[in-house]
Amino acid sequence: MPRAVREQQMLDAAVRTFARRGYRNASMDDIAEQAGVSKPLVYLYLNSKDELFAACIRREAASLVAAIRAAVEHDAPADRRLWSGLHGFFTHTAEHPDGWALLHVQARTHGDPFAREVAAMRAEIVEFVTHLLRTAVREHGCGAARTGRMTGGEAAGLAYALVGAAESLAEWAGGRAGGGPSAEEAAATLMNFAWAGLGNLLRGERWSPGERVGA
Repeated sequence: MPRAVREQQMLDAAVRTFARRGYRNASMDDIAEQAGVSKPLVYLYLNSKDELFAACIRREAASLVAAIRAAVEHDAPADRRLWSGLHGFFTHTAEHPDGWALLHVQARTHGDPFAREVAAMRAEIVEFVTHLLRTAVREHGCGAARTGRMTGGEAAGLAYALVGAAESLAEWAGGRAGGGPSAEEAAATLMNFAWAGLGNLLRGERWSPGERVGA
């Protein structure tokens, strides 16, 4: 078997083991058995448990980012572009629950350097969503785009909020033992929550603490 194929086989086994048993409880013996290889071969290819864990994080992070980018319908209206990106995120996390558990739970609980790998992935996704939001403002051609009231920092803040909400919804959906929403339903739920407010911003309508509902 070619080295690259064998290495991916080991990474598949490691992702499953780390996600289901946790980093501390997972052993190289477990991973070797899952992969159908000897433990010395795992060490030969991936050097140590820490390096194996980091390699799993990098692979799963790159796979998630690629899935989101590929899902976006770039020729569609702004709302459809955002929805398609969210749909891609929820589809990928549902289809790769072990990879998502590795990124969202395991990597974040074991400190540097693993948390930095996830932070870098999250920053890339936030930057991409920020770009989608700012493009939507420019294309709308009125409201915030005309007045310049949506700053770069505001777009980034909205992107962080949206990404955080998507992560929480994916965690909730994945924890319902098959009873959670589909990827399409999860994306629609988040769009219904977020897009109405974003639509107001695109029209230049902003909420402020001095305004009372129904006043």
